[in-house]
Amino acid sequence: MLHLFNQTNQKRGIQQEALAYSVYAAGEHIDHLEALNPVIKRITEKHRAIGIKPEQYPLVGETLLHTVKDVLGDTATEEVLGAWKKAYNEIAKAFIDIEQKLYQETEQLPGGWRGYRSFHVDQKVNESNLITSFYLKREDGKPIASYQAGQYLTLKAEIKGRRIRTSAITVFLMRPAKMITEFPSNVKTHTGTHRQELSPAILHNQVQIGDILKFSAPAGDFFINSTDLPLVLISGGVGITPLLSMLNTTAEQQPQRQVTFIHSAKNSEFHAFKERVAELAEKHPNIHSIVCYEAPTSEDRSLQNFDKEGYVTLAWLQSILPDKDADFYFCGPIPFMKAVNNALKQWGVPKNNIHYEVFNPIAILEEE
Repeated sequence: MLHLFNQTNQKRGIQQEALAYSVYAAGEHIDHLEALNPVIKRITEKHRAIGIKPEQYPLVGETLLHTVKDVLGDTATEEVLGAWKKAYNEIAKAFIDIEQKLYQETEQLPGGWRGYRSFHVDQKVNESNLITSFYLKREDGKPIASYQAGQYLTLKAEIKGRRIRTSAITVFLMRPAKMITEFPSNVKTHTGTHRQELSPAILHNQVQIGDILKFSAPAGDFFINSTDLPLVLISGGVGITPLLSMLNTTAEQQPQRQVTFIHSAKNSEFHAFKERVAELAEKHPNIHSIVCYEAPTSEDRSLQNFDKEGYVTLAWLQSILPDKDADFYFCGPIPFMKAVNNALKQWGVPKNNIHYEVFNPIAILEEE
């Protein structure tokens, strides 16, 4: 089962922390698991994307109990272990039931599929120092299932043994009905001891036009609501990929909806899709684009091609937005998202109006 886990997250302890958090939360909410629905939904979407099977849960449960026993030592009484087992079994059942439903729904969609299907790379475009776009076409020429803007594909690749990854090589779809996908290719996030054989850098450098790649069907619960509230999209670095998908779709399907698109990058050298967003803002009067650079280059300063130097802060958001009555969506590095999330909470934005996507298994941003 090693190939089903993100090995970088394993080494950093993130995967283990996510499992422990899920089981602990299940125990805490054992009589009302519906309180965990947002977390369960996000995890089961990822599980469906990589093909998790019901028969794999008991093995994970046995391993978990062995770990609990090792960590707790003499305090791991039969009663304690029984409580952990009950909590795990409860959340495993919830996961299995939801995942089986997701498999069926995905396979029954027009153009849907179960498992992995082959696509060939039709175009490859370097968007910035961080991002490369791969335009994909189905190898068998059959219809492709529709999807929500902000959802992702999951790639199955074979490099030095079978590896399936769901974070670093997650592929965000650019807009419905067009197989345009984004591979983050920031080598800096995969250096040192955390760098794995299967990384965005390898995909960025080795995948070429005509190559065949296998993907599971679109997945994910990070997509825009079709409300009339103003929309605020806040992206940091490669987090622009799902939010640009949302921007494209909103421009096409809700041309009257007010949209503020805020992108934060180190500088123009790391700013992907800048021209594309600018074109959308120029074409659609309801779209307002704002750029924030952490460390502008001398050329950036000369051209004055950004709106703010530094970081996204609450005071700045309050100065550029008319009010907090909006739907907020954000994505980017975890420190960036924690800062945005805390700013929105401090401003008093309702929880239901705050939406985000994270690149690791822990689907919460709240501070301890």
